[in-house]
Amino acid sequence: MRTLSIALLAAAALAACTDTKRPDGGQGMLLVGASAPDLAAPDQNGTTHRLSDERGHPVVVYFYPKDATPGCTKEACAFRDTWDKFKSAGVQVFGVSADDTKSHAEFAKDQNLPFPILADPDHTWSKAFGVATKLGMDARVSFLIDPSGKVNKVYPDVDPAVHADQVLKDAAGLK
Repeated sequence: MRTLSIALLAAAALAACTDTKRPDGGQGMLLVGASAPDLAAPDQNGTTHRLSDERGHPVVVYFYPKDATPGCTKEACAFRDTWDKFKSAGVQVFGVSADDTKSHAEFAKDQNLPFPILADPDHTWSKAFGVATKLGMDARVSFLIDPSGKVNKVYPDVDPAVHADQVLKDAAGLK
């Protein structure tokens, strides 16, 4: 019974993600092959990052619900712990949530995060990627963007503890 409940919750979460209306007129999450939107947002240090500036190498954009919560901390720390491998592979990582830069600064400092976490309080990024929000928090979804700026892979249901390793393996194939 518990397995059925978990499966139903996962299906409901995926359905919520597919019902999201994007600013480009599309419905649901961006699909593999879609062009990543050209967006900009400040990170935990106040530095603005523009997605189109990252062309020429793979980019991971991972959306997470809230700074300093157990699953989000586990996911951020998994990316932190593999950061040197991402850097060596030439892959940029952006964490994105609706938290503000102050919250991100505290979270990044507490967890020693070496990559940018972008503030998206107006949900500009999550709407453009078609990521569902509930109670003001983004769903946990990641996108692997290829060097030409196209979505190469979508990860709608991730295990925060091992997700970074999975994305790194997939990104290695984009060179």
